[in-house]
Amino acid sequence: MDSFKFNNLEELYQKLTPALNSKVIELKRNNINYINEDDIWRYLHKNYWQNSQKLTLGEMVNDILSTPNSILEDYMVKILQNRIKKNKVNNKKNRENLL
Repeated sequence: MDSFKFNNLEELYQKLTPALNSKVIELKRNNINYINEDDIWRYLHKNYWQNSQKLTLGEMVNDILSTPNSILEDYMVKILQNRIKKNKVNNKKNRENLL
């Protein structure tokens, strides 16, 4: 079987785009409309693939398609909660700077 070599993460992302699109379609069929391809990519890159060695394209596609929707939802909730906290802190600092 041919092995794929990628020069950068953008090339790899482009190769995985059809699987990412399929996962987004599945999510939307389950009324999960706020998770996109980039969200799935970031989650898997950070939590599954970052420390993996000799990972095949097929394994990555399998990870994309088999990651439970609930796991992706939990990840996004945490991301959004962190953004809200960060915004509150920044808003407070901005108000303090105005005084």
